[in-house]
Amino acid sequence: MSEQAGASSPGPHRQHKPRPFAPIDFEPFAGGADPARISEAAHLAAQALVRRGRDSDDPTVTKRLVKLADEQGLEAIAEMWAESPARSLPGALWRLYALRAATIQDPERMSVYFRAGKDTAQVSHVVAGAAEPPGADEMKLMADAILSGAFDGEFDVALERSAAFCRVVALGQATLADGAEHSNASHASKLTRNSHLLVKTAEDLEHAANAWRLGELD
Repeated sequence: MSEQAGASSPGPHRQHKPRPFAPIDFEPFAGGADPARISEAAHLAAQALVRRGRDSDDPTVTKRLVKLADEQGLEAIAEMWAESPARSLPGALWRLYALRAATIQDPERMSVYFRAGKDTAQVSHVVAGAAEPPGADEMKLMADAILSGAFDGEFDVALERSAAFCRVVALGQATLADGAEHSNASHASKLTRNSHLLVKTAEDLEHAANAWRLGELD
């Protein structure tokens, strides 16, 4: 970040905070550095992070890795990973962290989506693993459990659980969009768009899980 020039006398120091990021909206991330310049670093960092978690039996290590975005800021992770291919290790990790952040940021809204989709997507609901009834607290617990599994469990299972979560929420958004089509067309359109984005995210995570089992996710 460049310093401002041209001031004749130093003014009060301003601490620049990262631009707020609202993954609850599941909008494509528009910031970040040039992926061509950071691709190797992104892959190395992702590999090191997963290896650090899987090589450790210390639950405090897993907890720190899960809360990495809380401590460093999701923006910092996004700058390294958000522009990575979706079906790559850094791309998959970015989606795990972003989906957890979305859930932690607004668990009540996420629980509304989840409840609206869980009866239609019964298999995905079970795979995702939310407790009943799936309220706000259950959403936060599930989000932490899924990301924890990437480090202290089977990485492909964590990806599949996250994909299942995406599919349940996407169906919930689509269901709510149908109900709001006449009363609030703009909101319905946004829900539909976000639902389509989440289905694509689920497909990417499922592909990444299969690639991990084949030893081809890098």
